[in-house]
Amino acid sequence: MAGNIHPTAMIAPDAELGEGVEVGAYAVIGPGVQVGANTRIGPHAVLEGPMRIGTENVILQFASVGSAPQDKKYKGEPTRLEIGDRNVIRECVTLNRGTVQDQGLTSIGSDNLFMAYAHVAHDCRIGSHCVLANNATLGGHVHLGDWVIMGGLSAIHQFCKVGAHAFIANNAAVTRDVPPYVMVVGQPAGAHSVNSEGLKRRGFTPEQIRNIRSAFRVLYRSGLKLAEAEQQLAALAREQPELGPLVEFLPQSTRSIVR
Repeated sequence: MAGNIHPTAMIAPDAELGEGVEVGAYAVIGPGVQVGANTRIGPHAVLEGPMRIGTENVILQFASVGSAPQDKKYKGEPTRLEIGDRNVIRECVTLNRGTVQDQGLTSIGSDNLFMAYAHVAHDCRIGSHCVLANNATLGGHVHLGDWVIMGGLSAIHQFCKVGAHAFIANNAAVTRDVPPYVMVVGQPAGAHSVNSEGLKRRGFTPEQIRNIRSAFRVLYRSGLKLAEAEQQLAALAREQPELGPLVEFLPQSTRSIVR
């Protein structure tokens, strides 16, 4: 059974609340919403379906989760938002459902932190262990790999991809794809260095970090054309598996990489 439900909360008859779910005062849970066990929904939060939320999430006051896409092409189709487990969604965060122009789905993994006023637009794909600081903004169709960090007031242009362990500095404006491990700064954002501090925290060895730094120099400091740099990195990755995500990412870039 659901846990503590405030008497002023409005919950649609077909909404499904798992065991131990808490719902605060004046929260609204609309039709087609599924909330996993032990999730806490704060006062005045609004959840709209179709949407499925996993277990042990925390959604704080005034968050808008599962709202319709901010896309003029959207005509009320029953698109979805899916959220994994143990995410923290802070005050006034906005997470939109997908559109039929893509796959009709916005998806968010597990163990992410969305700070106040962060925005995730329609059709985004977010991995796990990401942090979006205050007012970080994703345009539509953006893909974030695991462990991506976005600084406050940073923004990513629609259709961009950001690789795992990348770091987007505060106030950065990302208009092209960001490879794994890379830290970007500026408006428009450019490659600055490797996110070495984040890699240390996640257990990468000093040797692995040195190899990633060397790969960064091949990609950004060697003067090689991109195709030539890709060939050299592919050769290095045969002996340095930590370069695998970087080598796999580059051919998948659709907006070109920050360079």
